[in-house]
Amino acid sequence: MNDQPRIHYLWGIIPVFAMLLLWETTARLQLIPGGVFFPPFTTVMAEVGEMLSGGVLIPNFMSSLGRVLAGFISGSVCGISTGILMGWNERAHRWFSPIIGLLYPIPALGWLPVLMLWIGVNEMLPIAIIFICSFFPVLYNTLTGVRQVKPELINAARILGASDLFILKRVVVPLALPNIFTGLKLEAGMAWKVVVASEMVAIPTGIGALMMRAESLVRLDIILVCLMILSVMCLVFERFFAFLEFKTTGKWI
Repeated sequence: MNDQPRIHYLWGIIPVFAMLLLWETTARLQLIPGGVFFPPFTTVMAEVGEMLSGGVLIPNFMSSLGRVLAGFISGSVCGISTGILMGWNERAHRWFSPIIGLLYPIPALGWLPVLMLWIGVNEMLPIAIIFICSFFPVLYNTLTGVRQVKPELINAARILGASDLFILKRVVVPLALPNIFTGLKLEAGMAWKVVVASEMVAIPTGIGALMMRAESLVRLDIILVCLMILSVMCLVFERFFAFLEFKTTGKWI
């Protein structure tokens, strides 16, 4: 029984090693057109060491990480709060639903030109974009989770003398947690994609800005380093919320 998780883990990493081997072989043998612009995996990893020792990678990464955390946390907190309010209070749902329905379809990056005029090209710009990116999907998942709670459970708690605040805290929100975590997991990775896109357009620091400078110098190895960081951070954030969901709801779901 103890070997079973280990076997599943091995089956998970074997495709990754196979992909890296294919990457290295294809680049070394120049099997694709324009192979000179496709550096091997080992060359890319060597560039990671160069960027770390040169003090280039860490400051840009920390800039992007700070923006992601600020925008994602604030957007998620506001999204969860608004979703609970709209799911629990019918009047709030009637008031806010038309507004949210009109704004939600607009892509987060679609707000970029407007926000550049409103708040300027500064540190708040990518944070505001990430806030918008996180707010609406988390709100909708929270709202769905709250409204899917069976009325029979709420009525049973009221019959037993529970107050509305107690029911909200001990019945409705716990039962909505799977939906809330679904929204958080989906948007955790999306926040990184949005910050890189916004940095590529308007911000002089961060992973996205580093990619744009590398593109102007035709340094595909640096671009691939940035893409690898983006991929790893999306996976780390998603797995973090999956772990948090398991620790929070795994005992009773």
